[in-house]
Parts: sequence; structure tokens; C-alpha cells
Amino acid sequence: MALHIKSHWKDESRERSLAEIAGALASIAWRIALDKAINLHCERFVYRDDAQRLAVIQEYLVFLVQIADRLAHAELGEADRRTLIVEFAKKLFGHVQDNSQDLLGPGDYGGPFIALLDTRSGEYAEFQFAEDGPSYAFLRHLGHEIQSIMGESEENRWVIDQVMDKDGWDAYRHFARAYRNLFE
Repeated sequence: MALHIKSHWKDESRERSLAEIAGALASIAWRIALDKAINLHCERFVYRDDAQRLAVIQEYLVFLVQIADRLAHAELGEADRRTLIVEFAKKLFGHVQDNSQDLLGPGDYGGPFIALLDTRSGEYAEFQFAEDGPSYAFLRHLGHEIQSIMGESEENRWVIDQVMDKDGWDAYRHFARAYRNLFE
């Protein structure tokens, strides 16, 4: 089933703030990350529990923040780029906190997500991003982190290939298209 993302504003004539764009990006990123986590299950990879599935979703969210940052770097000034990415991360914090709390019960889930984002941002900074998208190493890092979460059991030993060859690229394409549409 194809993922359909609404990425055009209802009233296209009205100017949008960076915070509004960040909120839309966060909703889109959440849908994409959830779709990719579901797709792994559809491809017969096995989740141990909801916490593991949420961890995979968070890795995709971190990946998409990196994509947004690279796209913003090419199109926005430094202050606007920082504003967009900080607002985007804040909105994702809320999505992670609310959804994790619904599935796992009360707790601090957003704080560890921001810590993960900070850690991974330093790691992804080492990888190239070109006009045609993330480099092999960029996608391999996403695949490696998801493989680490999923484990190397018989059912999950090829998850890195699924993420690198298909799902990571698909997530990038959907998100980049939505990003560009929101700025039109």
C-alpha cells in the first residue's frame, strides 16, 4: 500500500512561519517513520515488543531530522535553519512523548529521544549528502542503528539491507518531496 502524504497548504496564499512548517514536518516525519516500522513487520521482520518498535520509529525520526537539516542548509540562512530544526525537534519530542506514553505508560520518553537526536546528529555529521540525497554511508548508518535495535536473530538478520536498499531511500524521497512542497 502506498503512503500518501498531504504536503500542500490548504490556503497557499497565506505566508507560513517556520514554526508552522516545522509542525507540519513533524507530523509528516511521524507518519513516514511509523510507515517504515510497519513495513518492516510486513516484510516479516519481528519486533519483540512495542518498545522496540518505538525505538525503530525514533531512529527514522532522527534520520529525517538530519535530512531536514541538510535540505535547510541548502536553502535557508543559518538563523532560519536553526529555528526550523529546533522547532521540528520540539514537535517530534511531543509526538514521541505522547505516543510512547500511550503504548508504554507514564514516563519520560521525549527526553531520551532528544538525547538520542543529539548523539546521532554528531554521528550523521560525518556523512555526505548530495543533491540526489544521502550517501551510502548515511543510509548504512541508519540501517546499522535499526539492525542494532532489531537484533541479529534468524528473522531479523537482513534488516540492515531492507533499510539501506529500500526503506531508507523511500523515507528520504517522501520526506524531501513533502519538505519542498511545504516551502512552495
